[in-house]
Amino acid sequence: MSFDNIHERIKEAAAKRLLFLPHTIRQISRPERMITTKEIQSIVMTGEVIEDYPEDTGGHSCLILGFGQNNRAIHVVCSPKDEYLAIITAYIPDSTQWSSDFTRRI
Repeated sequence: MSFDNIHERIKEAAAKRLLFLPHTIRQISRPERMITTKEIQSIVMTGEVIEDYPEDTGGHSCLILGFGQNNRAIHVVCSPKDEYLAIITAYIPDSTQWSSDFTRRI
């Protein structure tokens, strides 16, 4: 399944501005996560869309897999808007809930 169309929309929105929602800030600041905004920016531009949620209540969103510092896997949930990319949350995927390549839920 190809998610090229949504990923292009994400990159276009991200090029305008990233908006980190309050929930996102709380989640990426957790001591066991400490995900940087630079990691998130890199992931939304270069990562792989692994799930698409076109009917999400807050608007079309998707889940992106990318790799941050020390090559750690990071999932970013985001939603492209006309003027910005909303970063809904970001987290380190749990290896007990995801396939070994972190692309499929177990």
